Amino acid sequence: MTGDIDGHRIPTESLSEPFDFDGEVRSLVLDTAPRLFAVVQEFALEDGWRDAEVAAWGLAYEDGRVDVISADGTRRFSLPSAERATWHYGRMDGVTARLVWLTPSRAATFDRAEAA
Repeated sequence: MTGDIDGHRIPTESLSEPFDFDGEVRSLVLDTAPRLFAVVQEFALEDGWRDAEVAAWGLAYEDGRVDVISADGTRRFSLPSAERATWHYGRMDGVTARLVWLTPSRAATFDRAEAA
């Protein structure tokens, strides 16, 4: 059982194992993290092969909104959906754009070096 003091959950009964507040914080972060995606531009080469490049990175939130930043950092968008980002990056002749979603991580750390 847990209680609530000043908006913070705390254990209210003795447990056989100590309460892992840091573990709870990591779980909270993992459960509420936005989804990460790339906007990939694909194009045909003269020799018939295809090539691709990451044009932008995005964060998708639970309500569907996304924030997108170009890979070179020069453009930023706040859009109503991730699919709308493909429209922005697929408008040039001979270029198509699609989304590539990164699978959610199930690990979280407080140590920046471990996250790299």
